Amino acid sequence: MFDWESWRSWEEWVSQPAFLNFILVLSIAVASYFALRILMNSIITRVVNWLSRSKGRWSHYGIEVFKHTSRLLIAAMALQIGLVVVDLGPVWEARVSHLWFLVLALQFGLWVGAAIALWKEKTISDKAGQDNQLTVTMVALMVRIVLWAVVLLSVLANLGVNITAFVASLGIGGIAIALAVQTLLSDLFASASIGVDKPFTTGHFIVFNDIAGTIEYIGMKTTRIRSLSGEQVICSNTKLLQQTIHNYHRMSERRVVFNLAISFRTPIDKVREIPSLVKEIINSMSETRFDRAHLSTFADYALKFEVVYYVLSSDYNLYMDIQQAINFSLLEELDKRDIKFAMPVRALEFLDEIPLPEASMPGKEAPMHLSKDASQASY
Repeated sequence: MFDWESWRSWEEWVSQPAFLNFILVLSIAVASYFALRILMNSIITRVVNWLSRSKGRWSHYGIEVFKHTSRLLIAAMALQIGLVVVDLGPVWEARVSHLWFLVLALQFGLWVGAAIALWKEKTISDKAGQDNQLTVTMVALMVRIVLWAVVLLSVLANLGVNITAFVASLGIGGIAIALAVQTLLSDLFASASIGVDKPFTTGHFIVFNDIAGTIEYIGMKTTRIRSLSGEQVICSNTKLLQQTIHNYHRMSERRVVFNLAISFRTPIDKVREIPSLVKEIINSMSETRFDRAHLSTFADYALKFEVVYYVLSSDYNLYMDIQQAINFSLLEELDKRDIKFAMPVRALEFLDEIPLPEASMPGKEAPMHLSKDASQASY
C-alpha cells in the first residue's frame, strides 16, 4: 500500500527554497561549464592561430600558457556563475567573492608556472644555455617557490587569515627546519655557487685529489664524474668546492718540458748544434710554439739539455702525438750527426798489488798480497 504520509513529507522537503536553489545553482553551473569550455576552446584556438603567425619566442610562450588553462578551475568558475545568478543571501555572496579570488589566483599561478617551465626548457635546450643549466634550474626553482608562496599568502589574506602571524610562525619553523637539514641546504647553496661562479660545467675534464674524470651531471646536491677508469664518482657539491680543482678543459695551451741527455764524449761543435736542431724540429710540427732549449746541467754521466715548448691545444692525445713525433725526429737527426745519448756506465780499475805488513807473531805464514780495487765512472 502506498505511503501517502512519506510522499507528503518528501514533497514538502522538495518544495523548500533551499533545495530549489541548489537544483537551480547546479543546473546553471553545468550549463555555464559547457558554455565556458566552448568559449575557452574557441578563444584558445583563435589566440594560437594568431600567435602562430609570428615566429617569436613570446608567441610560443603565449600559446603554451593558454593551453595550461585548468578544466577544474573552469568548473569552479561555472559554479560561481550559478551562485551569482541565484540570490542566496549575503553570507553566500561573501563566500562567492572568496571563491572568485581563489580561482583567479590559482589560474594565475598555473599560467606563470607554465611560462617558467617553458623558459627553462627552451633556455637549457639552446647551445648557449647548456653551460648555464644549473643556474637556469636554480632560478626557475626559486621563482616558482616565490610565485606559489605569494599565491598562498594572497589567498589566505583574502580568506581573512592574519598572514603577519602566519609569516612569523613560518619564520620560526623555517629556522628549525634549516637547522635540521643544514647539510642539504649547504649542498644546495654550493650548487647555486657552482651555477653562478661556474668553476666547471658539464663535459669539463677536472682533476682533484686522486680523482680525474669528466663532469657528467651537476645536481642540486651532488656532482657526478665519469673517471678515467670508467666508474662514476659521485661527490657532494659542498665537499667538491672545498677541493683544489684543476680544470683542464679551460686550458688553452699546454706547456711541455723535457730533458735531453748526451754523452760527455760529444765534440763541442756538435753540442752547440743541438739547441738550434731541437728548435728546428719543434717549429716543423703543427700546433706547437717553441720556447727555449738550453744546456742546463753537467750531470754525473751526461750533458743535459732542458727543452720547453707549447702545444696550442688542451687535447692530451694531440700532445702525446706531437711529443712522439719530436722524439722520433731527434733520434733520426742525432743518429745522422753521430751524437750518442748518454748512458750510465761504470768501470772497475784494478790498482797495483800492495803487500801487507809482515806478521809479528812467530810461525806466521807468509803474508798474502791483496789487490785493491777502485771504481769510477767512464764517459
